[in-house]
Amino acid sequence: MSDAVAGDYTLIEDDAAFADLLDRLDSQDRYAIDTEFHRERTYFPHVALVQIADRHGVALVDSLQVDLAPFARILDSDATAVMHAARQDMEVLERSTGTVPARLVDTQIAAGFLGYTSPSLATLLERELKVRAPKADRLTDWLRRPLTPNQLDYAASDVAHLLELFDTLWSRLEARGRDVWALDACEELRTEPRGPRDPDDAWRRIKELRHLRGSTLAVAQAVAGWREERAIETDQTPRFVLSDLGVVSVASATPSSVDELRSLRGIDGRSIRGGMGDELLAVVAAAAGTRPRRTPAPTAPELPGELRPAVPLISAWVSQLSRELELETSMLATRSDLEDLLRGVPGARLTHGWRAELVGEPIRRLLAGEAALAFDRRQGLVLEDRGVGNGQTDNSQADNS
Repeated sequence: MSDAVAGDYTLIEDDAAFADLLDRLDSQDRYAIDTEFHRERTYFPHVALVQIADRHGVALVDSLQVDLAPFARILDSDATAVMHAARQDMEVLERSTGTVPARLVDTQIAAGFLGYTSPSLATLLERELKVRAPKADRLTDWLRRPLTPNQLDYAASDVAHLLELFDTLWSRLEARGRDVWALDACEELRTEPRGPRDPDDAWRRIKELRHLRGSTLAVAQAVAGWREERAIETDQTPRFVLSDLGVVSVASATPSSVDELRSLRGIDGRSIRGGMGDELLAVVAAAAGTRPRRTPAPTAPELPGELRPAVPLISAWVSQLSRELELETSMLATRSDLEDLLRGVPGARLTHGWRAELVGEPIRRLLAGEAALAFDRRQGLVLEDRGVGNGQTDNSQADNS
């Protein structure tokens, strides 16, 4: 087994060198990319390093010294970005360049269609390429300069073999006829909503507020929303603006002065400095005596009562099918996906694409009485076509492997 990387990279620390890299990438049809960032005490991720690999080698871009905005032209191009576990990296790229890759392949998603369950990059490198990645140091401060050789080696290893890994996984996906499935799943990730959370929903993430009622809940909703807005404006984590306990204390006590605020549990000096105390009191005063916001009416119909008993049975069948297909169950269909299908939600995930063929259509036939689920000791749950007869069953949807 070989090591992933050992000092084989170029460190880019100025805009001119970055421009040269971009010119080189212009001629590539694919590139690997990863980012190192911090967001422990900030609302938004702060990028510290961007790792890029193409057929010419690995480049480490110091984003504390280089303007990443010009990279948008590569992201917007027809070249395919190869990434691993890309969800947070997509947010980083969108914030630093204003866009995300126009074409994306995520090797973690690709591996999920080959029987892996949310594998780490290190796991895939070892199992697929016999390459040993350096161990990560979770306490690494990527914003501190200069970066050490060990840090740079580790960062480079994240992309050094990513294109080779992509080739290996993709050839297996194509052989099993699953490349289109993987592309669809990667596109779902690429186009999912990102950005700041809705302040109106902020209170739902505080467990201690769930037992509140009436005006007290109304104040809690307002304070949690104010906290989220302040966090976005000042780029701080919401709990750094005001702790969860502070939100509960303010909602329960409805203080009317800064001195009352200061006496509450969960309130410290940073929560009321620079006029924030008066701002918070104004939020409390406006919400006091009001009714809590109602949960928006569902846009989709309720799950019919007669179909509720079917959900556990169908879920069990889907779990069995995922095992037969060597797919992570959540990639095939989540419980929410199943309920959306049964409720008739427009555009439900199981109504189009490969999931409709594997899961959506069989369930439709089941609900229409065209098929039935039976238990077989050897096969488990079997979807039987009621129109076939003579004990024949329809398991054709579980092949493709």
